[in-house]
Amino acid sequence: MASGVFVAAVATAPSSAHALATTRVDVDVRAGLAGVADQAVGVNHAIWDSQLGTPAVADLLKDAGVGMLRYPGGSYADIYHWENHTAPGGYVAPNTDFDTFMAGAQRTGAEPMIIANYGTGTAQEAAGWVRYANVEKDYDVTYWTIGNENYGNGHYGAAWEADDHADKSPKEYAATVIAYAEAMKAVDPKIKIGAVLTMPGNWPDAIVGAGDQGSWNQEVLTRAGHVIDFVDVHWYPGGGTPAETLTKPAQIQDAVWTLRQQIERYAAASAGRIRISMTETNVEVGRNTQPGALFLADVYSGLLAQGVFTVHWWNVHNGLGTVSTVAGQTDYGDYGLLSSGNCTADNAVCQPPMNTPFAPYHALSLVGDFARPGDRFIAAGSGDALVSTHAVRRANGDVAVLMINKDPDAERTVSLNYHGFTAAVGTPTVSTYTSGAGAVTTAPAGTATSQKLPPYSISLLTVKSADAVTGAPRAPAQPTATVTDRSATISWQSTGSGLKYEVYRQHGGTAELLGETTGTSLTANNLEPGRRYTVNVVARDGSGRASAGSPPLTFTTGTPATSACTVKFRDVNDWGNGYVGQVDITNNTAAAVNGWTLTFTWPTTWQSVSSGWNATWTSSGRTVRVTSDGTLAAGGSTGVGFVGNYSGPNVLPTVFTLNGNVCTSV
Repeated sequence: MASGVFVAAVATAPSSAHALATTRVDVDVRAGLAGVADQAVGVNHAIWDSQLGTPAVADLLKDAGVGMLRYPGGSYADIYHWENHTAPGGYVAPNTDFDTFMAGAQRTGAEPMIIANYGTGTAQEAAGWVRYANVEKDYDVTYWTIGNENYGNGHYGAAWEADDHADKSPKEYAATVIAYAEAMKAVDPKIKIGAVLTMPGNWPDAIVGAGDQGSWNQEVLTRAGHVIDFVDVHWYPGGGTPAETLTKPAQIQDAVWTLRQQIERYAAASAGRIRISMTETNVEVGRNTQPGALFLADVYSGLLAQGVFTVHWWNVHNGLGTVSTVAGQTDYGDYGLLSSGNCTADNAVCQPPMNTPFAPYHALSLVGDFARPGDRFIAAGSGDALVSTHAVRRANGDVAVLMINKDPDAERTVSLNYHGFTAAVGTPTVSTYTSGAGAVTTAPAGTATSQKLPPYSISLLTVKSADAVTGAPRAPAQPTATVTDRSATISWQSTGSGLKYEVYRQHGGTAELLGETTGTSLTANNLEPGRRYTVNVVARDGSGRASAGSPPLTFTTGTPATSACTVKFRDVNDWGNGYVGQVDITNNTAAAVNGWTLTFTWPTTWQSVSSGWNATWTSSGRTVRVTSDGTLAAGGSTGVGFVGNYSGPNVLPTVFTLNGNVCTSV
């Protein structure tokens, strides 16, 4: 974000549901997701914050389990000069210099992430910062991002990020990232360099600027992918009401998958090294009240489960915004986790005393207790759209389940169903944060299989394992796959002798056994063309003891190598929430086709056709039908077009049928 003061919209809470049935929750320890890194739980610090690095704040962040702190603060990074601790055009609070920040980070026990000044700085200045931090002071700062939201420099029309470069294109940013990386790694080769990308589905994703060969992400990854170690994205998904805001985490899996596809496509040989960080996220409504808390818990958990190695809230302190009432609670429109203690100009409304935690801080503390370094996320799913669930398996075999009730009015009774896991007898411990509460409460409650979730609440259930963990096989490493349109041969490395391996396909909160073998590969047949699959492998010994699930592998099946038809689908002009699509259809047979229907399905619920041409376009739910009474000659082609809309990551369809035949997609 660009500055220390922002404006929030006034919103109303969604209406409640009545006569609710029991909500089913599934948790499957066999379906492994991403592991939890030491830096997983992060927040932003900013040089305008007079409380930066103070013992009180450092201890609050430590108590919340914060493992990474970002400095010097959003868009201020592109005007900040570390050597003299100035930010021309911005406010710098006393006692917020780099050494003070590092003292606070060390007290918190958090790893730093530093933003080098791209907008008004130089590679030499950044290299000097590395030298000071890691050679002179021995701070051992590993993670360095080049700039903040540098696509906001005016190249695409909107300009909030400082940028003194005459050329504001992604090509110039990429070239400068290379220069920074070379200069900084010449000082300390061990550091990790991050480049700024856009989150799929967020402006200016997919927009091609004047004179560019591709979008921001394409240009940066293609040109600078060989020197970067991670990519850094921000996500402010918006939403006009709390209810709408709380639907946005459903986009995470597609957004992260799309970003990884971009990395693999454009960074090529370097893709396997490049990780993803999410260093800014927040909401536009209910920032200091329960919607912000529920959003934080859902988004941190969802991103970490998909392998984002660190997630950061914007930010620790920010200041009073537009005051409103959300779900019966006063919301100060403040992006901060902690109160800044300030008042409106007429003193009509004042925040609580300085450093009083807002609701998202309590959610952060629950996430910090839930997703601990060394844990592995496992599949979890809910049968209720207003109940989000996430789960981790701890190293000792215990399972923790985070449940988020997004209904502001109605309690939920939850039935938990475990797969590949046996809960120990006894009453489990539950930590809960409810709307308007001043703290998280922790007490024994319910059973491992039945819990009650208060309205608008976050509940962390920790369940002891009755299964033997000692002596169980170690988990296999991430498998690989060789894929066709209808099959996938999944392979992995052996983890010992006398073992049987089980291959699972993940379905939301459960896993389906695809097959088992004593070898190190298995072929899954009868798959659907163009479908995304996530699989993992479990090792089991002769005594029946099972390993944890391997890290997951996600792959997409192709389309037939030869078919009666070929389809080429292109996004030819994108403006950030819509685009012009072109669909070229070729008849590969020796006979003319008199009248035809092309059918495809949108990959997500937030994509649609608003208009089309050269044929008749109709939609039913996510299914699109394109019909024509024209003739498609033998070996001939035709083109149709449309205007498409999207309000999340725009995952393009890959499977098309022409008169019932699955086409080859190119």
